[in-house]
Amino acid sequence: MTDSVTTERMRQIVDDLYQTESRRVFATLIRLLGDFDLAEDALHDAFAAAMNQWQRDGVPDNPRAWLVSAGRFKAIDGMRRRSRFDASLAVLAQQIELNAEDDIRLDNEGIEDDRLRLIFTCCHPALSPDARMALTLREVCGLTTEEIARAFLTTPPTLAQRIVRAKNKIRDAGIPFQVPSPADLPERLDTVLHVIYLVFNEGYSASSGDTLTRSDLSAEAIRLARLLHQLLPEPEVSGLLALMLLHESRRAARSSPDGDVILLEEQDRSLWNQTQIEEGQRLVERAFNSRQFGPYTVQAAISAVHANAADAESTDWTQIVGLYDVLLLISPSPVVELNRAVAVAMRDGSDAGLQLVDSILERGDLGDYYLAHSARAEFCRRLGKSDDALASYQRALVLTRQEPERRFLEGRIASLSNS
Repeated sequence: MTDSVTTERMRQIVDDLYQTESRRVFATLIRLLGDFDLAEDALHDAFAAAMNQWQRDGVPDNPRAWLVSAGRFKAIDGMRRRSRFDASLAVLAQQIELNAEDDIRLDNEGIEDDRLRLIFTCCHPALSPDARMALTLREVCGLTTEEIARAFLTTPPTLAQRIVRAKNKIRDAGIPFQVPSPADLPERLDTVLHVIYLVFNEGYSASSGDTLTRSDLSAEAIRLARLLHQLLPEPEVSGLLALMLLHESRRAARSSPDGDVILLEEQDRSLWNQTQIEEGQRLVERAFNSRQFGPYTVQAAISAVHANAADAESTDWTQIVGLYDVLLLISPSPVVELNRAVAVAMRDGSDAGLQLVDSILERGDLGDYYLAHSARAEFCRRLGKSDDALASYQRALVLTRQEPERRFLEGRIASLSNS
């Protein structure tokens, strides 16, 4: 009985560490081993070894360093065992072992963070845009192939093939595992910012699952953005970091203790994180003052307007609509139009918002985007158009895979059905 409890407790410790540290360990193993697949195998071998050895010897003081060392050792040992079939593996094992001390020393340099190296490798211009996104979400963030496939509106097998081809391209082209030189960095920045923002979005509003958010992913995106900001403090890097901080500041107020969705207008603003808000606002001001800002900075400014309002009623919706007008000029998209429609509805009334959303849907945009149908349903509900509201809520429910969002929509449907 004691052994069973001990085993279960150790399994929980290892599982928790896998959630928080596996992608960091993986990134360092890629640097040490120079190969994605080899690092992936080493990662799993390291955690399997931890499960066995820590139960006997106890958890080490520095679990991450232990896992990196164990993974590297397992990889070298495996190459040596296979070297009788391929002599080049023995040479590679020896090279990895000889370089290990220098590589591990470099791990403490701070700004040259392994996760940041890995992002720039995955976002190399030799790869297609879709491959960069898919590879980064899979290898840097550990999202499953199924989760990424949903984000790309494709099938898991197609997405898996895309990732394999990207890995092969990195290997065959000899793409280095490093942060680009200052001269090459700006042209690589847009894709990296986009990827970090995708990671944050998956953490701030999970695409599926039992919880509204995944704090591990949003925290990791913010950490990576801070590192990037230290490396390249350009206005749009400041803007992206500000945007994520201002969104993240509302996390504690976005769901009930039972995990149910709480709309922005109903949130307890005393729960908003003022430290994050203040930092985000400073970054927004700095980016705007540069006059070289882009879409992330404008979105951050919109979030800052919300953060400045004492309550929902005092929100400056005229300013928000104006900022969305600017955003549409520099980064037009149907989703931006939808968000602007919501702001217009708050300023001018639900009928004005409904007309805008209907025009978006009528031209064939956002037909499979549940938030468009949810917004339309809300406008119809407020206008007393119960049948239209019910139909749009039901359409939104079909499209969402996020359990708290489903409960929210089911509640709205039940309320309308019973009225």
